[in-house]
Amino acid sequence: MTPVTILTGFLGSGKTTLLKRILTEAHGMKIAVIENEFGEENIDNDILVQENAEQIVQMSNGCICCTIRGDLVQALSDLNSQRDAGKIQFDRVVIETTGLANPGPVAQTFFIDDEVADTYRLDAIITLVDAKHGPQQLDQHEVVQRQVGFADRLFITKADLVTPEVLHDLKHRLAHMNPRAPQQVVDFGRADLKQIFDIHGFNLNDKLDIDPDFLAAAEHSHDHDHDHDHDHDHAHCDHDHGQCAHEGHDHGHHHAHHDDAIKSFVFRTEKAFDPAKLEDFLGSILQVYGERLLRYKGVLNMRGIDRRVVFQGVHQMMGSDVGTKWQPGETPNTKMVFIGAELPKDIILQGLERCLV
Repeated sequence: MTPVTILTGFLGSGKTTLLKRILTEAHGMKIAVIENEFGEENIDNDILVQENAEQIVQMSNGCICCTIRGDLVQALSDLNSQRDAGKIQFDRVVIETTGLANPGPVAQTFFIDDEVADTYRLDAIITLVDAKHGPQQLDQHEVVQRQVGFADRLFITKADLVTPEVLHDLKHRLAHMNPRAPQQVVDFGRADLKQIFDIHGFNLNDKLDIDPDFLAAAEHSHDHDHDHDHDHDHAHCDHDHGQCAHEGHDHGHHHAHHDDAIKSFVFRTEKAFDPAKLEDFLGSILQVYGERLLRYKGVLNMRGIDRRVVFQGVHQMMGSDVGTKWQPGETPNTKMVFIGAELPKDIILQGLERCLV
């Protein structure tokens, strides 16, 4: 199956610079780039000379650029048909969303449409964040928060234009919103393009990518008495019931408080889930709050199963599979991360607790 990378980020975050690299550099990869014509940051006309309103342009480096106006499913189907006919060649696809777009519906395409699902494999959502303007954009535009929340990897651009303190605070804020996405400061003038490919962000596997500092913050909070308020937020862990949710941590630095709509929390426990109860609960949560849930992913300890059960989803689309066996001496445990807009954290955590054996 052909891997697909969704590229998102707000206006001015650097998507055009990256796409120019992909479409012109001699990197040896055969990549099809799907560019939405309504994007505010279109590829320069001197790079794409287009005679017709819609067409597929072959680049000198073996890449392809497909400019679409309408349905993404149709564009993917057309690309595949032309490849099958021997007219074009490509080994992977990059889809650029517009700077003002929520990437959720694009990701859902790969779950909903059978033809797309049989031909293409969604590899990852890459979100670009402008270090200079990103903090203000996060304050003013919820779509920027959603782009961050959907990300499998976060690329911070234009870091040379800000102070180390500003960069540090931005990284902290992004980790608070999406702890499962590794962050990387990038300069697309020198970066290796292969770092955006084969991330396997949408593969169901037994490795749950959560920012290590995020979990370290949760562990650190165990040393505090949670009956008292602190000047900075800590993770709050219920040792009797095994639930643990993180709502930001100071790490010894001063951070401005941001009341972002997009937040994340983690549930961890060493108790086993009752499979039937968990299935019913997650089904009801997705039915009621699915549109608010951007991304969720977990490695689960299930009663009666000697292997990890892994799951993840986008909005109401959820998939699960059986992973590797728990090793001798290893304590089976559960780690789940939820990222969404104004989620009822307490309801979800308490509901998960009631699903434990």
